[in-house]
Amino acid sequence: PDPTRLDLTATRPRRPLKSHTMKQVTQALRRPSPSRVATTHAIHSAIHQHQHQCRYTHTHRHRHIQQQQQQQQQGLSLRARGGTLKRGGQTSRVPSSSSSSLVAAAAAGAAGEAPRVAIVGATGAVGQEFLDLLDQRNFPLGSLKLLASARSAGKKMEFKGKSYEVEELTEDSFGDVDIALFSAGGGISKKFGPVAAEAGAVVVDNSSAFRMTDGIPLVIPEINGEEIDNVKWKSREGAIIANPNCSTIIALMAVTPLHRESTVKRMVVSTYQAASGAGQAAMDELVLQTKEALEGKEVTKDIFPIQYAFNLFSHNSPMQDNGYNEEELKMVKETKKIWNFDDVSITATCIRVPIIRAHAESINLEFEKPLSEGKARELLSGAPGVSLIDNREENTFPTPLDASFKDDVFVGRIRKDISRVGNNGLDLFVCGDQIRKGAALNAVQIAERLLSH
Repeated sequence: PDPTRLDLTATRPRRPLKSHTMKQVTQALRRPSPSRVATTHAIHSAIHQHQHQCRYTHTHRHRHIQQQQQQQQQGLSLRARGGTLKRGGQTSRVPSSSSSSLVAAAAAGAAGEAPRVAIVGATGAVGQEFLDLLDQRNFPLGSLKLLASARSAGKKMEFKGKSYEVEELTEDSFGDVDIALFSAGGGISKKFGPVAAEAGAVVVDNSSAFRMTDGIPLVIPEINGEEIDNVKWKSREGAIIANPNCSTIIALMAVTPLHRESTVKRMVVSTYQAASGAGQAAMDELVLQTKEALEGKEVTKDIFPIQYAFNLFSHNSPMQDNGYNEEELKMVKETKKIWNFDDVSITATCIRVPIIRAHAESINLEFEKPLSEGKARELLSGAPGVSLIDNREENTFPTPLDASFKDDVFVGRIRKDISRVGNNGLDLFVCGDQIRKGAALNAVQIAERLLSH
C-alpha cells in the first residue's frame, strides 16, 4: 500500500485528516441520525471521501505548493498597486508572507552564494512543514541536509523533485552547515544546538531549550526581527536563535500592533490548542480516537491519558506549584522578553481541544490609554502577517479551519470590554496555524531575515 495514504483500518493512521475533512466529520455528526450505525456510516463516508479525493502523496503536496506560489505572486502584484482584499465584510490587507523570501533570495543571489541548510527533525510534522515552506517560498539553498534519529536514518524524502536520504543526527553533522533549523524536541536541542553553533552554524531552534537563556534572542520577525540583524551566517561564528512558543507567537502577532499604539497594562489569555502542538502522533491519535468513539470502542490513549476525541482538557504540560502549567508560564515569560517590557501583567489558561492543527485564543486587553475598536481594526488591517475576519452582521469571525494551512494569523471579535469604564479595554479572538506561523514559518522567516541583513 501507498505509505503516504491515510489508513484508518490500521492500528494507527499514518497521516492525520486534513482540516477540511474534519469539517466533513463535524457536519456528518450534526445530521439527524436514527442510530449510532447511521452516524458511524456518515463519518466513514467523510473519511473515505477524503482518502479518494485528497491523498497525501508527494504529487498532491507539490501541486498545492505550486498553487500557493501562484497566489503569492498575484498577491505581490496587487500589493505593488496598493491593493486590498475583502474578507468576511471587513477590509483586510493582502498577506505579505512571501516578500521576505524574495528579498532573501535577491540578497543571496547578489552575493553569488546561498546557505547550506540542515533540518533537524526532518521526518516530524514541523520538519516536513520546513520542507514545504522552503520550496513554496523559494528559499535559496546551497545544499540541503535532512537529519533525524537513527530510527529514521535511511528514509527517503522528496524535495523539489529530488530524493534525499535522511541522515542520522550526530555531533559531526554540522561541519558543512550554515543554517540549521531544529525541531526535534528540547532534549535534542540542548545536546546538539551548541554543537552546531560551535561548528559555525546559525541554529534556529523551535524548542523551549533556549528561549529564556540570557543572550539568546527570542524572535518573531514581524515584531523584533532587529534582534538578529547582527548575526551573520557567512561569518561561520555560529549562533543560536530561539523560536517562541506557538501560543505566544499567535497571540503577539495580534496584540503587538495594539501594544505599540497604546501600551498594554494587562493581558488575559485563554487558549484552545490543537493536537499538532503535541506532534504528529497526537494528530494521528485524535483521528483514531474519533473513529473508535463513533464505533463504540474503547479509545486508544498512547499520547494523552485522557480521551481527546469529543473532549477538551487542561494543557498537558507539567503543572507548577502555583497552579499554572508550563505552557501558561511560557506565554507570560516569553511575552515580556520579546517586548523587552516587564511592566505588563499577564495571566493565561491553556486548554487542549480536539482540532487538528490550528490554535484559537481569546484575549482580553487593558491599555494605559484609550484605544477604540475602530483604531484597533485600522492597526491590525495594516499589520504584517495579520488578516481580519470581523463581520458582526453575518456573525463571521476567525475559526481554526480558516487558519489551517495559512501563513497569516486571523483576528476578529474586536470589541470594547464593557466590564471597564472608558475605552481602555478590548477583547479579541485570534486563530493561527500552529505548525506554520506557530512553528515552521516563523523559523523560516528568521532564516530569511538572516539572508537579507
